Amino acid sequence: MIPAGKIKDIGLVRKVRDDEDEALQKPLEWGLIRRLFTYTAPIKGQVTWLFAMTLIRSAQLPALGWVMALIIKGPITGRDLAGIALGVAGYGLLALSTDGLFHFRQRYALEIGETVVNGLRQDIFAVTMRQPMSFFNRVKIGRIIGRVTSDVEAVRVGIQDVLFVSVIQFGSMIFSAAVMLWSDWVLFLVVLAMAPVLWALNRHFRVKLSQYSRASQESFSRVTATLAESVNGIRVTQGFVRQETNAGLFRSLLADHARYNIALARTSAILTPLLELNSQFFVATLLMFGGWRVFHGDMSMGGLITFFLLANQFFAPISIIGNQYNQALTAMAGAERVFRLIDVKPDWEDDAAAVALPDPRNAGGSDAPRPVGSTEGQNGARSAPSTSPPAGMRVEFRSVTFGYDPAKPVLHDVSFTAEPGQTVALVGHTGSGKSSIINLVSKFYLPTRGEVRVDGREIRSVTSHSLHRQMGMVQQQNLLFTGTVLENIRLAKPDATEEEVREAARRLDCLDLLEALPQGFATEVGERGAGLSLGQRQLVCFARALVADPRIVILDEATSSIDAVTEARLQKALVELLRGRTSFVVAHRLSTIRHADLVLVLDQGRVIERGTHSALLAQAGHYAALYRQFVQMDEKA
Repeated sequence: MIPAGKIKDIGLVRKVRDDEDEALQKPLEWGLIRRLFTYTAPIKGQVTWLFAMTLIRSAQLPALGWVMALIIKGPITGRDLAGIALGVAGYGLLALSTDGLFHFRQRYALEIGETVVNGLRQDIFAVTMRQPMSFFNRVKIGRIIGRVTSDVEAVRVGIQDVLFVSVIQFGSMIFSAAVMLWSDWVLFLVVLAMAPVLWALNRHFRVKLSQYSRASQESFSRVTATLAESVNGIRVTQGFVRQETNAGLFRSLLADHARYNIALARTSAILTPLLELNSQFFVATLLMFGGWRVFHGDMSMGGLITFFLLANQFFAPISIIGNQYNQALTAMAGAERVFRLIDVKPDWEDDAAAVALPDPRNAGGSDAPRPVGSTEGQNGARSAPSTSPPAGMRVEFRSVTFGYDPAKPVLHDVSFTAEPGQTVALVGHTGSGKSSIINLVSKFYLPTRGEVRVDGREIRSVTSHSLHRQMGMVQQQNLLFTGTVLENIRLAKPDATEEEVREAARRLDCLDLLEALPQGFATEVGERGAGLSLGQRQLVCFARALVADPRIVILDEATSSIDAVTEARLQKALVELLRGRTSFVVAHRLSTIRHADLVLVLDQGRVIERGTHSALLAQAGHYAALYRQFVQMDEKA
């Protein structure tokens, strides 16, 4: 990320490439506005009523001034007390109706704004959840949060305030102009001649306001991204005494954000008084021409009063519109950024012809997981626990080459077959390609070249959902969600009973450890599992994977956070639990490698050795050298 402090020329505001940002676009896009209003479909009736009330209110505001002028010119000038009373009563009724419409206009505008905001946030979340893993490697979490918070809130202000307030103000100007034209077309031509001056002022400041508004939005996004990164990495920050360094970077980002906001405020502070000054200048000009016409008998005093009251209604909205324009630019910038995220096409999606992977665990053929330790008949009734192992999945790599960046492969021509029920251990130094193989088996990524086949089907031809339903994964750093231990274990199978969860823990030989928690299975784990130790979190994740009753089990350094005593208990259970399931194990501890049916030794993305543990030791090759390193590390531990 390019530090915002390196942006020197705030007058030009050059674009900063930060993830998916694009070039500046037009400040106001009717296409964006139309698209935003597609989210109001559920309350289309309220939108219609709101626009009708907005148009009526835009006529009511200048009508108040017109009625006041008529009362002054008529009953007051003619000393007609009855006429004055009727005029005041009529003015009062008009004022009450105007305030009544204002109430409903505000209420409906708030409801419409909330509807649009909810729709946008739902779409952002849905699109984000559909993205493959490559998207999250490319886009910072803080930027997504910025879209959901600040950008969407800017759109809310634009919808419920700026749009309808601007329509009312423009409507008032149009209505006032029409009445002025009808009252005295000569003076109206004077007003009309002043319009180009206002247009030129608006055009001059529009570009600057647009640039500063977008720069402010971008800088706030960088602030949000840095804050999220710092909070997520607080352990590293404090562990390496980076508090002051990170605080300095954050202050720099805040300073740049403040610079953009100040530049935006200064520009607005110049534009608004200029518009106000021009309004007063126009009034003075009208006084001069109007007075001249009254002196020469071309216009009555009452007509001049009427014209000036309407002229005030014509010029008053100009400063309001000037203030709204800045907010409109901010809303447009937010809408562009939100829709840019919503419109992001996934790097890949399931093929349209992809079908659900058959699930032999269920007699009915559905892809829902069966209860742990039990079978399920065609009528959905649960039977007694089964002692037969689940049907593992056949996984085959055929000349697979893969790169997170296709131009830079990290796996080269990898081929192997994992038969149903076999355990495949992946061994190699950091960066050798172990995690990449797991990512391909899980269909988190697709191979650049070659084929990955599951149960004889090319992985592209099966739906990701049906494949993941038949998988269980335990990683080195597993995420637990806010909630109880029971709820986190049920994550893989929400309808699992508490007894099924306990049975899974019992089979893992860790039931007593989970029951020993302060509230047992009802213990709150806290955000990201902060309420549990690393080892306890891993046990929860093991139980979660087992409850899913998977056909494929992936253990990625799964026992690294568990103490030696607990691991010894868990290893005995794993031998039984992995029986019948196809499993892929990434581990540096020998206990998880010795019993593997196939050991793949990887180096720089290539399989350089393969075989069983004993066979590879007998070869006295690369694996044997790694084994000796493992033994030394285990002895030191």
